[in-house]
Amino acid sequence: MDLGLTNKTALVLGSSRGLGLSVASVLAAEGAQVVLCGRNEERTRAAAESIVAAGGRAVAVTVDLADAGAAAQLGAAMERLGLTVDILVLNSGGPPPGSVLGVEPGTWTAQFGAMVQRLIEIAGVFVPGMRARGWGRVLTIASSGVVQPIPNLGISNTLRAALVGWSKTLAAEVASDGVTVNTIVPGRIHTERVDELDAAAAKRTGKTAEEIAAQSRATIPVGRYGKVEELAAVAAFLAGEPAAYVTGSVVRVDGGMIRSV
Repeated sequence: MDLGLTNKTALVLGSSRGLGLSVASVLAAEGAQVVLCGRNEERTRAAAESIVAAGGRAVAVTVDLADAGAAAQLGAAMERLGLTVDILVLNSGGPPPGSVLGVEPGTWTAQFGAMVQRLIEIAGVFVPGMRARGWGRVLTIASSGVVQPIPNLGISNTLRAALVGWSKTLAAEVASDGVTVNTIVPGRIHTERVDELDAAAAKRTGKTAEEIAAQSRATIPVGRYGKVEELAAVAAFLAGEPAAYVTGSVVRVDGGMIRSV
């Protein structure tokens, strides 16, 4: 299937590793020019170089979503590069695990800024251009916690759910301009972040990380953690031309883990 991504430009947040890097790599393999973003300059540059080495087109931009000026910085960076954004992949790091009770007010404020507000501001910079050109894709990578709250991930469950409501609202506002807006809900996709969460759960419960992982796999009908490439393939389809009639959707990539209909 031709996804129609040749010569499209994709800006992928949080793409120095994990899900973001995998999505950027697949989009590049489909012919898109990708702009990788991360707060670690060296790691983000290395990620872009790995895509170029594989035959893709990629550049790196250093930005920290905790910075209140991140949206303006990205806008200026794209202007310097002479690129317009056709595909915007909104992806942020996860907050620390823990109960939803007892979170310090300052932590709520800081995490909301980095995980929610900054993504909305960045979309505000680039979506108007998509509307003017009559084509665009906005993909938000959330978490299965927005559908089925995950124990001990209180901050993530709460804040990522806000992005689902925002995404659905935006989808209706821009659909007639040829811009689609969708949310991807990953289940247990094997990334460094998942390894970190398993290690934290092991420390908390006195079990080994492998015991925790085995318990998690037992809750997934397919019996394993997902591969980053499997989620990236779904993202690439939603970013492509054939998915022009898919908007306002929450798409699960979870191996059947979420039990609700």
